[in-house]
Amino acid sequence: MVESAATAAAPAGRSDVLTAFDPRTGERLAQYPVHGTGEVTRAVRTARATQNWWGELEFSERKRLLLDWRRQIARNAGELVELLRSETGKPEADATLEVMLAVENLDWAARNAERTLGRKRLSTGWFTRNQHASVGYLPLGVIGVLGAWNNPVFTPMGSIAYAMAAGNTVVFNPHELTTGVGTWLADSWAAVSPEQPVLQAVTGNSRTATALCKAGVDKIAYAGPEAGGHEVIALCARTLTPVVVENSGKGSMIVHVDAVLDAAAEAAVFGAMANAGQNSSGIQRCYVADSVFDDFLARVAERAAKLRPGADNRASYGPMINAAQVDVARRQVRDALAHGGHAVLGGLDSFRDPYVEPIVLAEVPEESIAITGEGIGPVLVVNRVADLADAVTRVNAAGNGIAVTIFTLDIPSAELVAEQLKVGVVTVNSSTAFTGIPALPFGGVGEYGQGHSHGQQGLYEYSRTMSIARRRYRAPVRLSTFDRRPGHLQAAKALFRLRHGRG
Repeated sequence: MVESAATAAAPAGRSDVLTAFDPRTGERLAQYPVHGTGEVTRAVRTARATQNWWGELEFSERKRLLLDWRRQIARNAGELVELLRSETGKPEADATLEVMLAVENLDWAARNAERTLGRKRLSTGWFTRNQHASVGYLPLGVIGVLGAWNNPVFTPMGSIAYAMAAGNTVVFNPHELTTGVGTWLADSWAAVSPEQPVLQAVTGNSRTATALCKAGVDKIAYAGPEAGGHEVIALCARTLTPVVVENSGKGSMIVHVDAVLDAAAEAAVFGAMANAGQNSSGIQRCYVADSVFDDFLARVAERAAKLRPGADNRASYGPMINAAQVDVARRQVRDALAHGGHAVLGGLDSFRDPYVEPIVLAEVPEESIAITGEGIGPVLVVNRVADLADAVTRVNAAGNGIAVTIFTLDIPSAELVAEQLKVGVVTVNSSTAFTGIPALPFGGVGEYGQGHSHGQQGLYEYSRTMSIARRRYRAPVRLSTFDRRPGHLQAAKALFRLRHGRG
């Protein structure tokens, strides 16, 4: 793909250059400019001007262009997959799945924007039957998206696609570890609409992200560690810029006494170990009913022991993408063991930077940072619980999760438990399935996250409500005037009693 101005490498040796490396080998991949306040301000100004055109298009025209973009990505998916692999070290299957899921979300947002956001007529009350009431949703303007490193295509597309489908322009700052993927996406849009930069990429590091937060955009979308989320919220609060925050802590699994243990063990291992345990939709903790605990734990350990990290396509998963997260995972494992937990598979000797062998820990005290911290890495904690109520208490106390998985044959009980959990998404008898359903919104609760991605809520997230009421004819009973007649008030009171005072 032809390089744009945003993707062209800056001269070597300059301090404002960002160098990308392959996490598997340490090989230098490319260099990108570190954009500062001036470049970010110009990008936002361009986005503001472009939004005047993009936002005024009919839904059908935006849909056509977005589906053209979808087609452009799909036709060149092999190129994107290889770039994604080089920047993250993911096996081909994982990288391919990520690209496909991202494209599915783009497709859904494009096809459903008009149905969700288009103007709809609403019913009126008895006293306002002469009015025509409608509600529609208009774009916010310019959206700033701060990319994630763990799933650098799928995660930001959950904001980019929905923001663009709602009529906004986007300035995208990909994570410094996966800059090439972000600029590839911007270039792929430019191939579809070269004269209209609806999507732009600004490259760089935290300085660039800070500049984007201060640039006067209409909303910021962030996905990443909780500490970074706090910084983004604090920065945006200075200018009252609203934010969508998705923190990166993984979720939990509850295994009831009647669960199909093979299926539950398979889901637990995949949820904990896929993408080297770097999926925020994954599983960090399993809370298992006492009577099936030993059997479940043995099945989990047996499955996990078959996994092999590596750089080739036959590997189960790749390296830790962010080298700093290796030490985070190591500290959590060390803390779990120091607090009395025991390693069923692996342990501190499983760390072979940049790879981490599968680790399964059991009976880890709830105060350990292996439970309370953001779970990054192929580490699964399996703890014993007395019953479903005990599991709910522990899940809610641990927090840090967007999702909880419940394995049980008792579906009514699962749905009852789901309503007691302080999370945004619950899956039953499968793990991470919700990420493959574009219509299903997900978001965090409390400090975990603000706002939603995907689905209708994802479109509303980047829209503002516009309600319109217009008079169709002169009301027979006129109360909203100083010229009202006494008989009108009496008639209204009688009608009010008939409607609300009986039964």
